[in-house]
Amino acid sequence: MTTVVLPLVFGVFFGFALNKAGLTKYHKIVNVFRFTDLAVLKFMMTALVVSMSGLYALRGLGLIEFPNVPATYIVGNLVGGLIFGVGMALTGY
Repeated sequence: MTTVVLPLVFGVFFGFALNKAGLTKYHKIVNVFRFTDLAVLKFMMTALVVSMSGLYALRGLGLIEFPNVPATYIVGNLVGGLIFGVGMALTGY
């Protein structure tokens, strides 16, 4: 139960933080692609660094263990990335 509820709670708090920072507004997202407002990228990079530091600290203390990463399927990832990218570009257009 904890493995489902805890990530959901963290996700809600992260979404709340995104919303409170104003990063869910249309003009903010468009300006990221225009390279005129990098607030979204700064927020996401800060979140990545904080979570990465926390995870490695917990692993160093022996409280968590990283799972083994299975082999990736290059063709599937490329096709999926292209579909996603084209969809994003068409939606923004």
